[in-house]
Parts: sequence; C-alpha cells; structure tokens
Amino acid sequence: MNKTLIGILAAGAALLAVPWLGLPQFYESILYLVCHWMVLALSWNLLSGYSGYFSFGHGAFFGIGMYTTAFLAGKQNWPFLATLPFAALLPALLGVGLGFVVFRVKAVRGELFALLTLAVTFVVATVILNSPIDGGPGVYLNAVETPKLGPSPSSSIYLMAALAALAAVLISWRVHGSKLGTGLFAIHDDEDVAEVMGVPTLRYKLVAFAMSCALAGLAGGIHALFVSYVTAGETFNITVPLTVVLMSVLGGTRHWAGPAVGAAAITALLYAFTAGDHAVAGKAAVGAILVLVILFLPNGILGVVLKKRKVAAVAPAVDALPQVEEGAPDKLPEAPALIIGKPLLEVRGLSKAFKGVQALDKVSLHVRQGEILGLLGPNGSGKSTFINVVSGHYPLSGGEIVFDGRPLTGLPAHRVAHAGIARTYQIPRPFRHMTVLQNVAMVGMFGGASLPQAQATREAWKWLEFTGLQDRAHALPDDINLHQRKFLELARALAARPRLVLLDEVLSGLTPGEINEAIALIRRIRDQGSTIVFVEHVMRAVMALTDRIVVLNHGKLIAQGEAADVMQDSAVVSAYLGRPAHA
Repeated sequence: MNKTLIGILAAGAALLAVPWLGLPQFYESILYLVCHWMVLALSWNLLSGYSGYFSFGHGAFFGIGMYTTAFLAGKQNWPFLATLPFAALLPALLGVGLGFVVFRVKAVRGELFALLTLAVTFVVATVILNSPIDGGPGVYLNAVETPKLGPSPSSSIYLMAALAALAAVLISWRVHGSKLGTGLFAIHDDEDVAEVMGVPTLRYKLVAFAMSCALAGLAGGIHALFVSYVTAGETFNITVPLTVVLMSVLGGTRHWAGPAVGAAAITALLYAFTAGDHAVAGKAAVGAILVLVILFLPNGILGVVLKKRKVAAVAPAVDALPQVEEGAPDKLPEAPALIIGKPLLEVRGLSKAFKGVQALDKVSLHVRQGEILGLLGPNGSGKSTFINVVSGHYPLSGGEIVFDGRPLTGLPAHRVAHAGIARTYQIPRPFRHMTVLQNVAMVGMFGGASLPQAQATREAWKWLEFTGLQDRAHALPDDINLHQRKFLELARALAARPRLVLLDEVLSGLTPGEINEAIALIRRIRDQGSTIVFVEHVMRAVMALTDRIVVLNHGKLIAQGEAADVMQDSAVVSAYLGRPAHA
C-alpha cells in the first residue's frame, strides 16, 4: 500500500480515537474547528488552487449546505444524517450549473471569476433571507437529535467533522496524483494550451467545481448542528472565503496537504490570541500573515520545506509521473505504415475574421500523408492563424476541415488533439510549474495516444532523449534556454503520437548551429511516421525540408507547388518584396 495513503489513514485513525482517550472536551472543540477548516480549505483548493480559478464564493456553497441541513432538520424534522447528502448535493448542483455557463466564457477568468463568485454569495444570501428557508429570524436546531457516533453529543459532532476532514484529505491527495489533477494543473498554467494538448478543460473544471462545492456544503451541514442556530448574517460573510484563501496559500496551494497544514496553523494561532483575550489582535495577525505569505512565501510552507529537501513540490502529479531510468526503454514507438500521397488533411474554404480583419479568406489546400508541407508568407499573412484554426485554438469563421476522412469542423481543441493532430507554438508555451519531463508526459496522457500515466512517463523519456533534453528532464521551463524550450515544444508534440504535426516557426530565435540541429531533428520526426506542416521564415530550412510549398498573403492562398517553382512565382516575389518579379 502507498506510504502516503498509510500515513493519511493513520492520522485519521488517531483523530477518530480522540473521544475515547478521556481528554477534556476542550480538545474536541479545538480539533473540531481544525477539521472544519481543513475541509473548507481543501475543498476550495480543489478548484482554486489546482486549476487557478480563484473563488471568493466559497461561503455561498458552505452557507447552502448549512441552510439545507438547518431547513430539513430544524423545520422539516428530518433525521440529521439524512440531510447531509442534500447539504453536499445542492451546492454541487449550483456549482455545476454556474460553471457550465461561466467556464465557457474565456473573458471570465482571473479577477472577473473571483468577483462573480463573490456576487453569487450575496445573491444566495438575499434569496435565503427573504424566503421561508430563513425568513429573517434564522433557524434553530436545538431540538435536532445528534447522531450517536461517540460517547457524547459533542464528540459525535467532532467525529463527523473528523470523517469529513479525512475524506477531504483523501480526495485532495487522490486528485493531485491523478490524470484529473495533472489536467487541472495544466489548466492553471495555461488553459488554452492545455485544451490544445488534449485536456477536456470544461469537463475537468466542472468536476473540480462540483467536488469543491460538495465538500464545502458537507462542512456547512455539520457546522449547522455545531452552532445550533443558523443566520444569514453569520453564514454569508466574507470571513469564510478570506480565511480559506489564507489557509490554502499559507500551507501551499500546489500540494495536496498544503491547505490542511494552513488550516491547522491558522486555527491554532486564532485560538492562542482568543485564549489570551486578544481576539482583535488575532484577526490583525491573520491579515498580516496573508500579506507576508503573498510577498515572501508564494509556494506556502510546504513549498519552502520541500524545496529545501530538493523535492519538486511545486510541480503537479509527482506521484502520478514515476521516474524511470534514463536509459530505458530502448526504442521509440514504431512508425505507422504510410501511404505516400494519400490526402490526410483537407481544408476547404477556410476563413477566420477578427473583428472585421480577415485573417484567412477562403483558403483551400490539402496535406498529403507522409509529406512536409511548407506554409509560407510575409508577416501577417495568416500562417499562424491557419495553425491556430486547424488545431482548434481558434474557432473558424467559415469553411470546413477534414482529417483522414473525418470532419473536424466545430470540434473543441481537445477532440482535435485526440484525432491525431499536435502542434508547437511560435513562442514556446510550456507549463511553467511542471518539469520538462512532466510537460512531455502530460501530453502523452492527454493527446492522441491517451496513455496511462506510468507509460506516458516512460515514453516521455524516449522523446526527451530523441530531442536531446534528457539531461534537463527535472528542470523547470524557466531554467532552460530558448533552444531547449523550442525542442521541448517538439518533444511535447511528439509525445501525443500524432499523425499530423503543425510546426509554427520552431527555428525563430535560434543560432545557425541550432538551426542545423533542428533541421536534422525535423527530418527524424518525419522518419518516425508523422506528416508535417512547416511554418517558417528561414528559407534554407524550407528548401531543405519541404516537399511542397503553399504561400499565403493577406489571408489568401496565392501559390502552391514544388519549392523551386513557387519561389519564382511573380505573386510570391511581389508579396515578399513589394514589386513584381520583372521590376
């Protein structure tokens, strides 16, 4: 059994044994608060820490859970335990419904998402306060019978909180080390690239939001019995979201246990000030800690501790990406048999407009299986837009895309990736908190290959060796040079086992010697069985590599054919030099 899992279960068993140790009830109360805040901080981190969608609306989902239990148990006389599934379900449904709308709007990210979730808190509070659920005076739960789980009613409430905390820790740990967790961390670093690499971003965000809301609602349901009197003013306030943000950031949002550590530390600190009759000073201290953590501990307590131990705590899914010896396995995946000349990609009447600017204007072309097609044109001609549209990064405005006989028109980018199309970016866009190895393995997990995690890591080592990056496998992207980041883009694309690779100016910014290396590498990529669309301005590379050339100018296709013939075309010369060939 996994050592981490054993440790979590052992800690959980120790917490669950507290009511039978004969300790004063005071300890149960303190530990209840620790467990309560652990659940809230861990649940917030599932969405906001892992995916980067910073939420100030956690109090809304916590409050819905509180009021669900208060209404069903306090007013409808339901057994308390029967209310808890609904306390988790209703916030989860609200979160999914909200996310289904909000997560589709690219503009609602960052600060706008945070403000939107904060607004949801006040909307929910207003609705509850002016409905029969509350009506104004609040809801009493004094008459609600406490389930007999421990030696006393207070210990029973503590045990429920401890079980909820144990469940939250297990979920946080499991998600962190899973394919879901890897996808969420990729979304955190660069959501658009994650989608193009094969991550179903909408689905993953909805799953994370649902789990986050459900755990917050569960904590709220248990807390309703703990406080015995639920009011909108005490429930829907800014304290809950601010406190869970502080706890998560203090402990470390990129580590599964970070919010739990932060929750324990802040709860102990607040108790110390309160016990010393300095409650106001305690709140001030909490605010000061938040400022200091943001300035000096951006990776949290666990981030600092584990960094000093030379453990890559800032990278996601470490357990999910087990290391293998660099010399193994011994060979790359076998290349598929190619039928040279068979159309693989067909683009018909492809158009793309940006607020009146026609970037692509009814472009029609095809890419034959097994060839390297050069896509040329002056700056602003539509080359990168073509790659962005074909890869699904941008939606098309008109026309159709057919890949291996299957229409791709209108499909989201992750489904385009699953079909067997991979791409690089002109300016490298690696996931900055993942190591080089994890960047490549992540694409193996989500791209067209869809490999299991361990196999994706083994294959990532192959592609790192193929591109000469094996010695930088454990470095972060910020610690490698431009040449290496360009080759990392190639390794990521190859890890998807694509049938078609779209290379967007992979040679830009390289020295002549590095360009020679890249040319040789691109030849080897074609030899591995991939078809290539090659966007480039380095003409010696274009002439050395391409079988055919297509030239765009102002979004229109102006020439195509063999490289030598196309470069003598008068329209092509005019596009590049601004004058006819005979002038």
